[in-house]
Amino acid sequence: MILAVDIGNSNIVVGAIQDTAPLFVERISTDPRKTDLEYAVTVKTILEIHDLASETFEGSIISSVVPQVTRTMSQAIEKLLGRKPIVVGPGVKTGLNIKIENPAQLGSDLVVDAVAAIAEYPAPLLIIDMGTATTISAISRDCVYLGGVIMPGAGIALDALSSRASQLPHIGFEAPRKPIGTNTIECMRSGSVLGNASMLDGMLSRMEEELGEPAFIVATGGLARFIIPHCRKTIIYDDLLLLKGLGIIYHKNR
Repeated sequence: MILAVDIGNSNIVVGAIQDTAPLFVERISTDPRKTDLEYAVTVKTILEIHDLASETFEGSIISSVVPQVTRTMSQAIEKLLGRKPIVVGPGVKTGLNIKIENPAQLGSDLVVDAVAAIAEYPAPLLIIDMGTATTISAISRDCVYLGGVIMPGAGIALDALSSRASQLPHIGFEAPRKPIGTNTIECMRSGSVLGNASMLDGMLSRMEEELGEPAFIVATGGLARFIIPHCRKTIIYDDLLLLKGLGIIYHKNR
């Protein structure tokens, strides 16, 4: 069994993987101010909640888009498991063929998502990841990473709207009753949920046009479950995609 950790700008995903199957997935807040001991205690508590002892883990792997937290979390896991984790980055084998202008610029989370999606779903692929940013990655029929799209995340956009417009309240991602709202809350729900769904539908169509054929579409990320059900495109939601990818990469580098 391995411990898998993905460090995002807003949340850290923590999971355990037995062979290639994720056993659980939990999210904690990303906080650059925390020490390695604080993160070690938090991860240890998660494992205890799931009745797992640190001694049962053969190793661990981290992907991260927050460099200042990567080292802290690495030290935390080493404290907990007694072994340094694999950190996805230069020198780590992924098996992914990347054809963008500067492959080193590709975020490790996008690499991990792509590795998992290629292993599990048919290409060509479009992979949506909805977190702090909303990204869409394009994978060709011959499983080459072609590039993608980065958009403001749905949560960031909604927070900015409420913060910058003094008469608009803070709301959650609840679906509206209908597209045309008749009060402020319903108008905001329509814009935040259906608006993001429509944006995804539009971008996916444009990307399929560029690919020259329909693509299999898979979505992951903390906010995807609120938006994807309202898209008109057929999209598979896979909340465990990133953990699956970390498991694959760990075994390639074991």
